[in-house]
Amino acid sequence: MAIESIFLILILVFSVILHEIAHGYMAEALGDSTARRSGRLTLNPLPHLDLWGSVIIPLILLMTNAGFLIGWAKPVPYNPYNLRNAWWGEALVAGAGPAMNIGIAFVFSILLRVNAGADFLPSSFVDLTASLVFINLLLAFFNLVPVPPLDGSKVLASFLPLHISRWLLPHAVVARFGLPFGFLLMFLFLFFLWPVFFAAVSWLFTLFTGVPLGV
Repeated sequence: MAIESIFLILILVFSVILHEIAHGYMAEALGDSTARRSGRLTLNPLPHLDLWGSVIIPLILLMTNAGFLIGWAKPVPYNPYNLRNAWWGEALVAGAGPAMNIGIAFVFSILLRVNAGADFLPSSFVDLTASLVFINLLLAFFNLVPVPPLDGSKVLASFLPLHISRWLLPHAVVARFGLPFGFLLMFLFLFFLWPVFFAAVSWLFTLFTGVPLGV
C-alpha cells in the first residue's frame, strides 16, 4: 500500500477519534460522566478503534479506488437520562462530534490559505493538510445527515414533536427495526446521493481553504 494511503487512514482514524471524544466531553459538561468512567476520554486510539469502521472498511475503500473514504470509531457511551438538559442534551452531545471536525478543518484551512499566498510548505505536506481538511469536512457533514444512526438524526429529533422525533432517534430505530436497518439507510444514502454530497463538501473545502479541491 502506498505511503499516502497509510497517512490517509491515520488522518481518518484520529479524526473519528477526536469526533467521539468531543461527544464524551459534551456529555460530561452536561452532567454525564459515563464516557470518562469507561476510559473513552483519551487520545489513546486502542479504546476507540472499531475493527470494521476504523480498519477494514477504510482499507477496502482505498484498495478498490472506491472514490470516497469513510469510517468510524466505537461510539462513546453516555446516558441521556443523566444530561441536565433533557430536551436539547442529546442534540448537543450529537452535534459536538461534527463541530469538532469542522473546528479541525477550519484550523488547518488557515494554514492552507497562508501557504497559498507565500508557498513556503512542501507540496507533500500541503497535500496531506488538504486531505485532513477534506476528510474532516466530510465526516462533519456526513454525520449531520439526519439518518439513524448518524448524529444528524439526534439533532433533527430535538427540533421535532416528540411523537415524530422518537422515530429518528437511533435507539428507537434499533428497537423497531434492528441496527442493520440504520446502516442500510446510511449506505443507500452513500450509493444514491454521493455525487451531490461530494460536490457540496468540495464547495465547502474551497470556501474554507480558498483553493479548489485537488489544486
